[in-house]
Amino acid sequence: MWDRPDALNAWANFLFGLAAVIALYAIVFTIVRLPYFPVREVRVVGTISHVTPAQIEAVVHRELRGNFFTINLDRSRAAFEKLPWVRKVQVRRLWPDRLEIALDEHVALARWGDEGLVDTYGELFTAASDDQLPVFEGPKELVHEIAGNFVRFRDELRPLDKHISAIRVSDRRAWTLVLDEGMTLEVGREHLDERVEKFVSAYGASVALMHEVPRIVDLRYPNGFAVRLRNGQDGV
Repeated sequence: MWDRPDALNAWANFLFGLAAVIALYAIVFTIVRLPYFPVREVRVVGTISHVTPAQIEAVVHRELRGNFFTINLDRSRAAFEKLPWVRKVQVRRLWPDRLEIALDEHVALARWGDEGLVDTYGELFTAASDDQLPVFEGPKELVHEIAGNFVRFRDELRPLDKHISAIRVSDRRAWTLVLDEGMTLEVGREHLDERVEKFVSAYGASVALMHEVPRIVDLRYPNGFAVRLRNGQDGV
């Protein structure tokens, strides 16, 4: 190669270019770490009902480290997502000196036993709430399905002005609805929507005419439903 000037020139040009790239990287690496690019403002956006300004300020002072260029966005996002009620966070830089934190809070749909809350996405989360919420009980792998069915059952029962106070799903996947007036609907394992709709359509000509609110209404019959009153009497 030493007797080939063209090869030597090409090799020299490559080494020169590589050295220039390394030098440029070193200069940029040094500049972005100088204290001349501080983050002067952290702006939080989104509809926030539960996360407090004090919680946000604590995360900002404790977790956000570095200047505009070096601050770790993934670490910042993870720090905010640890706050109760926070479901999802997006963090982005806004030139020249701002950080925007977009917070998406959980919206509580129900309680999951006494362990936590269920949001409108059918996700479990841990937070405190004083709201009157229905209670879900069942296998944890069914939480998303229970939340989705709750919404449908709630809409189906709305014409009767009845509200679900609890849903219980057994290990064998049998569904039970408890209404706010104490009536329990045994829905079973199959044809859930069909059975609830059948109860709603027949309610006015049957249960509504009874002198007391039934204790249990068993919807698992193919051509009707059985009613058990609080005094122990049965009817269909």
